[in-house]
Amino acid sequence: MKSFKDSVGYLLGLVIFVLGIPAAMWWVSGRPCPYVPESAIRCAVAIVLGVIGLALSIWSIVHMRRVGKGNPFDAYGHEVAPRTKELMTDGPYRICRNPMLLGIYLYDIAWLIYLWTWWPLAVFLVQAILLTLQVRSEEKRLEKDFGEAYLQYKKRTGRYLPFPICH
Repeated sequence: MKSFKDSVGYLLGLVIFVLGIPAAMWWVSGRPCPYVPESAIRCAVAIVLGVIGLALSIWSIVHMRRVGKGNPFDAYGHEVAPRTKELMTDGPYRICRNPMLLGIYLYDIAWLIYLWTWWPLAVFLVQAILLTLQVRSEEKRLEKDFGEAYLQYKKRTGRYLPFPICH
């Protein structure tokens, strides 16, 4: 059962964040398929940023699986994949508390650069609002699960950036 839940969680992440959100961005952009930007520099920047974003997300998932022995992903209070059993503060979690999402945001920003229209920004902003609400829910659970250790980590590590600007 545990590996089934893991598989469902990872498959949902792939379908929603790696395929679904960029597809929605493309669709609202009105760009033809296939589309190649006029600017080779913009295309190159998008590719590099997208690869960095995906690499950070994958590193976070692997680290979470190996060190955290689970996944903190609760879909608004509903456990989608097994919860982490260890608080992770090293590896990609030294960078920020949500390196997986930071990677997804970088990946999505790459799509924004690639498509270069305003409508995909609306898709990105809706996603960012929904994920921030989700992260706040997960943070409450992490506070319950890990107590003072998580609160100290939260004070010294930013939610999405390497430095704390809001808790």
